[in-house]
Amino acid sequence: MRRVKQKRTIVLAMLGGLLGAVSLFSLGTGTVEVPVSALLAMLAKQLGLSGTELGAYTQEQWAVIWHIRLPRILVGILVGAALGVSGGVMQGVFSNPLADPGIIGVSAGASFGAVVAVSLGLTAASMYYMPIFALVGALVSVAVTVSLASKDGKIPVMTLLLAGVAVSMFLGAMTSGILTFMNEYRLREFLFWMVGGLDFRRWEHVFLAAGPVLAGITVLTFLARHLNVLVLGEDEAKAVGMPVVLIRLILLFVASLTTAAAVCVSGSIGFVGLVVPHIIRLLLGPEHRTLLPACALAGALFLISCDTLGRLVAAPAEIRVGIVTALTGAPYFLFLLRKAQKGGGWS
Repeated sequence: MRRVKQKRTIVLAMLGGLLGAVSLFSLGTGTVEVPVSALLAMLAKQLGLSGTELGAYTQEQWAVIWHIRLPRILVGILVGAALGVSGGVMQGVFSNPLADPGIIGVSAGASFGAVVAVSLGLTAASMYYMPIFALVGALVSVAVTVSLASKDGKIPVMTLLLAGVAVSMFLGAMTSGILTFMNEYRLREFLFWMVGGLDFRRWEHVFLAAGPVLAGITVLTFLARHLNVLVLGEDEAKAVGMPVVLIRLILLFVASLTTAAAVCVSGSIGFVGLVVPHIIRLLLGPEHRTLLPACALAGALFLISCDTLGRLVAAPAEIRVGIVTALTGAPYFLFLLRKAQKGGGWS
């Protein structure tokens, strides 16, 4: 037992250290190179400390770090953590490693909300309209899915899954229908959001996502013990006095809200909530009190790494992070399917 705890501590520490190192590397790398000494000097200045001995920096470097790269990285950390934790919760609730945050219509609802905002021309009035509409669309989609799956005060997992597929298909059709009437400029704007990316993120996006994402991760981590019991089976959970339907509803809605808050500022980014929790579960086991914090760190690390790779591999052009995560996650998804076909199980 002690060795298991030590292993978990080591893994969490390694993930945190890697996240810090990759974030620092991403901050200093790009068209405008910024040395680590200059980064430390900027940080010291922001903290009100004397940092002149750490390294000099130009106003251009300051502007690039403070107004472009730092908000982008912070949004990436928030989005990656949100998708990683939500994916871990969804896989636990559905007892399926192929479950992800979009399984009950979150992504489809967010896309529908975003396309409505674009089609109405609201995005030209304020940058907040698209993320707000995406957030509302995601939450309404989840509410409809859950209401359709509810019967006699119960929410069967398989029915919830099928309802999520049906709602996603319906909203996908509605989104496609609206797209056919859009002009070229608005169509390009929506598709740019749909691919998913962290470019052009500002401090406003950080502030918009930080509250719901951090609150959602905190609540889900607090409920990790209940999720451990729920994974054992509905009968076992009822035997220990757990209100199964209520806990499942809370987990689903908080995970959906966390995902929606992330997706609304980054666009649709796939495979983070699918790949990251499955890998972390292989490393640390199914104990969600450790699994969920690890998923938060690993999700942030994975997304920041993919974004940095997308910025550097074809510089000065960029490959959007949604494309990089798909190219990275799709092979692993196929590996899981192949493993299941061979009878290896869903370990």
